[in-house]
Amino acid sequence: VQLQASGGGLVQAGGSLRLSCAASGSGFSISVMGWYRQAPGKERELVATIFHFGSTNYADSVKGRFTISRDNAKSTVYLQMNSLKPEDTAVYYCRSQLSGTEYWGKGTLVTVSS
Repeated sequence: VQLQASGGGLVQAGGSLRLSCAASGSGFSISVMGWYRQAPGKERELVATIFHFGSTNYADSVKGRFTISRDNAKSTVYLQMNSLKPEDTAVYYCRSQLSGTEYWGKGTLVTVSS
């Protein structure tokens, strides 16, 4: 499984961005997909998870602002980020978990200016 994240960029506080993560290989529809982020000087943290049956989990810091979704036909997971804050600035990573094995994509940088 290979994961390719895209959609990062520079945005002003209060703005929106949508991240995409395209997966290659088999098993996407039964994979647990997640978005993580790592800010400078901080540990990587979970942002949101979506299970193969559609259930979602969010970090408290992004609840009500971010939405994770998936399109199994396109083997793609999305992260819609609204009302962005400077503290959302980080490299965002896509993760896939399938049959106990995890896969990580290269990150995409999100910078939120105040």
